[in-house]
Amino acid sequence: MSVGETDSRAGRFRTGTEVTRGHRRQGYASEATELVLTYMFAEQRSHKCEVEGYAFNDASLALYRKLGFTEEGRLRQHEFFAGTYYDVVLLGITVDEWWAGRARPLLR
Repeated sequence: MSVGETDSRAGRFRTGTEVTRGHRRQGYASEATELVLTYMFAEQRSHKCEVEGYAFNDASLALYRKLGFTEEGRLRQHEFFAGTYYDVVLLGITVDEWWAGRARPLLR
């Protein structure tokens, strides 16, 4: 789990998760992403989170959509590895979208 490319003036940050093969599909990515979003939106007062995922990674994209992220764009043939070009999907979620249906923590 990482948080990077924070822009405090715009209230924007990027995050990403990588789970090793033997630990996938156990909820770790979901839990970690939820914790980071809650912290960044509640404590850091961020306005928006951006993530990206490979178009072929159905599990990753499904996780982000389940958490409320919306697809905002696609970088066609953006990454190259193993002899093939792959699309990258850009997704985002705002603070209001994150808290919709969730209990906001009491802020200090």
